[in-house]
Amino acid sequence: MRFLSAIILLTLSAVASAADAAPLPTPRQVDIPLGNALLHAQLYKPDGDGPFPAVIALHGCGGLAGHSEPVQPRYRDWAEQLLKAGNAVLLPDSYGSRELGPQCRVKERRVHARRERVADIMASRQWLVQQPWAARDRISLLGWANGASALLWAVHPQLSSRNVEPDFRSAVAFYPDCRISSGLGWSARVPTLLLIGAKDDVSSPPACRQMVDGAHGRSALAQIVVYPGAYHDFDRANLPPHAVGTTSDAGVPEYGHLGTDPEARADSQKRVAEWLAR
Repeated sequence: MRFLSAIILLTLSAVASAADAAPLPTPRQVDIPLGNALLHAQLYKPDGDGPFPAVIALHGCGGLAGHSEPVQPRYRDWAEQLLKAGNAVLLPDSYGSRELGPQCRVKERRVHARRERVADIMASRQWLVQQPWAARDRISLLGWANGASALLWAVHPQLSSRNVEPDFRSAVAFYPDCRISSGLGWSARVPTLLLIGAKDDVSSPPACRQMVDGAHGRSALAQIVVYPGAYHDFDRANLPPHAVGTTSDAGVPEYGHLGTDPEARADSQKRVAEWLAR
């Protein structure tokens, strides 16, 4: 009997190990009409017919793809979390679609958060509402850094919905550059959550606080969470805090500090899940 119990335990352990070692879900490339061109995007979709809530996830100035994979680990980790919660995740590649590499240190950018990236967002939403598996009334936005800055423009009340209804459900912006938006009297037409570290010296926490506070009373719900002690990229896994060094790498900012903050990372994961489930 003991021998049989041991065999059962070993079998269960093997099954558990096999489950743990199961390959991670892989995205599928989709091509989205964008004027006379195509916007390439990576799609993570739950199995089944849906309809599923969908998240348009917007990469930062370092771009979407990694050296040998279509989605950098930092964005893949978020996509997998959202996928496990039942969301489809669409990641438009604003740079790769235009045959551009990382743009963090490019002096004269050809892709701007306020123009081209907003166009990418609207094209992505137009594509999603045409998919039978997507819940048209539960399409949200999630962005980091330059992608978050584009998100702020995309939810501005002055931006036409372009006859695509219903509107975005909600939006979450990680450490955008709020300096221009703050000076222009930003507000949002959909509930928007902004997450940033108090020590972020790449973006500007004071400008983001001023922007969100200034929107009160003339905006959809807008909230900001400022994490004490956290730097830029605080939600990125396994990135020891460090100062940006002198490098020609166009995939990292020109100055400032980057690094994981475990407490802020964990809290942001919880807040994003709750915000998108509203």
